[in-house]
Amino acid sequence: MSRIHGKDTKPESIVRSQIHSMGYRFRLHVKELPGRPDIVLPKYHTAIFVHGCFWHRHIGCKYAYTPKSRGEFWTRKFKQNVERHEIVSRELDQLGWRVLVIWECEMSELPALRQRLESLLRRDGG
Repeated sequence: MSRIHGKDTKPESIVRSQIHSMGYRFRLHVKELPGRPDIVLPKYHTAIFVHGCFWHRHIGCKYAYTPKSRGEFWTRKFKQNVERHEIVSRELDQLGWRVLVIWECEMSELPALRQRLESLLRRDGG
């Protein structure tokens, strides 16, 4: 687990590249916001989290499997991750921020990812 990085991951880079090419400007890992969102669009009051399907339990995704060994440990770990994100999302919402989640498995289809990003950001007046 020591090789697992929390920021500047490949999925984050892909999402940032797509958002930048769409003409949006953003900040990264803003410390002042709850949960340090991966991407923040201050002008649109939008926080984006790029979640790994395995770590954040993307429902129905083939990558959200539970390892066979140490099942209790993994179940507890995954539960804590999901609960933490729910708390952070509520806090951001209460502060007036819009929270978007982009899943790691969405990186395989770049045109679909771009279309989803455009639709999500357009809804917010972007």
